[in-house]
Amino acid sequence: MIHPLSDVQSKNIGENTNIWQFCVVLPDAKIGSGCNICSHCFIENDVIIGDNVTVKCGVQLWDGMRVEDNVFIGPNVTFCNDKYPKSKNKNFKLEPVIIKKGASIGANATILPGVTIGENALIAAGSVVTKNVEANTIFIK
Repeated sequence: MIHPLSDVQSKNIGENTNIWQFCVVLPDAKIGSGCNICSHCFIENDVIIGDNVTVKCGVQLWDGMRVEDNVFIGPNVTFCNDKYPKSKNKNFKLEPVIIKKGASIGANATILPGVTIGENALIAAGSVVTKNVEANTIFIK
């Protein structure tokens, strides 16, 4: 189901995926089957989302992001893909974020550029993740 009040430009949407109102999905984004993309989300072009992923309201997924199967991303989680952001930065260096299978990220967490979150890791709400998180780890900071 793609809500009529969303702007889904991609044709790469899996079966039984729901994309709710006020979402924007750019043309080259890939979203797997059985996903739930809640309202007010933005998904850029170079983003790959696996199967059975939940992205709660108010999340932006930027170029370079890879989200594996069965991941939960809580409301208002913030991702970054540039360590040195500037307006009109000619030296922009994309640093991808990778979220491995089964990981969960709590509300309002911030994930900095170049970070990998391991399989089945749990990121506590409000955490700021500045480095890789190992598989099966509970991260609270």
